[in-house]
Amino acid sequence: MAPEPEDEIKDEKNPRPLDEDDIALLKTYGLGPYSTSIKKVEKEIKEMAKKVNDLCGIMESDTGLAAPSQWDLVSDKQMMQEEQPLQVARCTKIINPNTEDAKYVINVKQIAKFVVGLGDKVSPTDIEEGMRVGVDRNKYQIQIPLPPKIDPSVTMMTVEEKPDVTYNDVGGCKEQIEKMREVVELPMLHPEKFVKLGIDPPKGVLCYGPPGTGKTLLARAVANRTDACFIRVIGSELVQKYVGEGARMVRELFQMARSKKACIVFFDEVDAIGGARFDDGVGGDNEVQRTMLEIVNQLDGFDARGNIKVLMATNRPDTLDPALLRPGRLDRKVEFGLPDLESRTQIFKIHTRTMNCERDIRFELLARLCPNSTGADIRSVCTEAGMYAIRARRKTVTEKDFLDAVNKVIKGYQKFSATPKYMVYN
Repeated sequence: MAPEPEDEIKDEKNPRPLDEDDIALLKTYGLGPYSTSIKKVEKEIKEMAKKVNDLCGIMESDTGLAAPSQWDLVSDKQMMQEEQPLQVARCTKIINPNTEDAKYVINVKQIAKFVVGLGDKVSPTDIEEGMRVGVDRNKYQIQIPLPPKIDPSVTMMTVEEKPDVTYNDVGGCKEQIEKMREVVELPMLHPEKFVKLGIDPPKGVLCYGPPGTGKTLLARAVANRTDACFIRVIGSELVQKYVGEGARMVRELFQMARSKKACIVFFDEVDAIGGARFDDGVGGDNEVQRTMLEIVNQLDGFDARGNIKVLMATNRPDTLDPALLRPGRLDRKVEFGLPDLESRTQIFKIHTRTMNCERDIRFELLARLCPNSTGADIRSVCTEAGMYAIRARRKTVTEKDFLDAVNKVIKGYQKFSATPKYMVYN
């Protein structure tokens, strides 16, 4: 007999309480087949870990230390005092290499040469001939391999943080960027193309042109683009006071570069050390010439250069030594000329990209008013236009500001321009 509708309403108001079987059924909802056994094992592991900690006497606060009752500070201190500092030596030869009874000839400076074995902490594969090693003072056993000795001033030359300049920020150098990318990026990204053809990729580039045309800027863009280690050297940094110091720095520079997987070395203002050799009778330039000869030797000497690309920048290519410029050392010579009308317009747009300018400024007209000017001149024009706007207490730069700036920078500072001098020299 069907229940009365009133009874149904009464059941909804007073639902029947769940018994134990119902609760157990609800608990199994959503559980996998092994959930209970896994929970049981986890509980047992926790209990066991607690039991082990209790037996060791380790409190939760100082987990990892022995119990204070087991500390022996006196003997620890004595052991640390007895541990002698290591001496630096050079491993000159390995006798019977790759065998059980291999011995190592080491040379400790100003003391003597010794034939020694290995310490406990070093494996035979760690030690190579010509390596710097740390040896103990009793048996002179090799305890630790040391990194090669490189001058800190050379290590500082590596560019750690990538510059924020991209190829889009280098205006008016489309051909130059293409040539540069062929030399630097193509061999790193597609080495198989050169292997198939059976040729070596070009290794060095000389960028030359008037000051302010974007030589260093393009090198910064290359550093931003590649994942290779980028080492930047300014020519005058290699001119040192003592005989042989500059040449040693160049050797260590290339030694550091060889230790990297891929490396780009950029010599800026290379005419400081790469000048043509001549004898002035006084001997003042001999040291600079030695440094230059070391660079020439490192570029294409007996040792293979490996995956090292060399970029050089100068605005006096006529003064450079012919030995430095020959193919094989610097395969490409890229001239950074004065930008043409279209390039100047592009450079104006690059520099005004972040500026707060009025609309519809005729950049082509401005570019026409700046004949024979370099990218640096145009940047100066943009800055000066901003200064005019600041003086007039305006928040935007107008076209008149640009015209005034052109008159001031391009016309007024004509006598300071380095381009005519470059044209005369080269």
